[in-house]
Amino acid sequence: MTSEEKQKIAFFLDTAEDVLRDGHRKDRPDYLFIDDSPTPDHASHIEKTPESSGEKKDISMAPEFLAESPRLDGLELLAAEIHKCAACQLCSTRTKAVPGEGVTNPLVIVIGEAPGADEDRTGQPFVGRAGQLLDKMLAAIDLSRETNCFIANMLKCRPPENRDPRPAEISACVPFLDRQIDLLRPRAILCVGRVAMHGLLHTTEVIGKAHGQWTLYRNIPFFPIYHPSAILRDDSLRRPTWEDLKLFRAKVNEIV
Repeated sequence: MTSEEKQKIAFFLDTAEDVLRDGHRKDRPDYLFIDDSPTPDHASHIEKTPESSGEKKDISMAPEFLAESPRLDGLELLAAEIHKCAACQLCSTRTKAVPGEGVTNPLVIVIGEAPGADEDRTGQPFVGRAGQLLDKMLAAIDLSRETNCFIANMLKCRPPENRDPRPAEISACVPFLDRQIDLLRPRAILCVGRVAMHGLLHTTEVIGKAHGQWTLYRNIPFFPIYHPSAILRDDSLRRPTWEDLKLFRAKVNEIV
């Protein structure tokens, strides 16, 4: 696919979103695309997409080329848009935006608050100590970003000093997450932490009462638990979190 063809696809997707949301096309900066490589390596990439092979597709970086899957095309175009986003002041302090990573047909999407220092440095979600614990928590209930999950955050850029996101930052960034959810079509959402739960559900209920309780977000079953970083600070949260994870897995089994 040529860079011009990719620009046309991006223009079409952006126009469709803008018209559905606001009734008119908004001005946007041009995306930066390059032509697909004609080499055999490229052909082999097309033949073995993440959806056909079950392998993880990392879309944390802007795409070098697009695979043939419409869902993957949309996710990579969205990731490129996230990398160029300047909708709030966090664009001036971030090192890298962190769109998310995982499989393109996930059973579960895991949503956290925002990138931390390790994520800001690498461009990948949940790779620090909390991320390592999250991976262990998911593995305990047969979930993994490698096989059946997509990992994302409510904010795609790190707030300075890991402060809580501000309302304007949440408003600017949540539409990206909503578009990811619409493209990924997960069967369930696992929300980790108070801040993400408050920002997405527009609630002030404390996580100590809300954890382990089912609700809906974008008509998808939504289940909040304690954030792994909270568990690292307070070991007493391990037992209730494990009970929550078992409840979550049981519900997911019912859904599928």
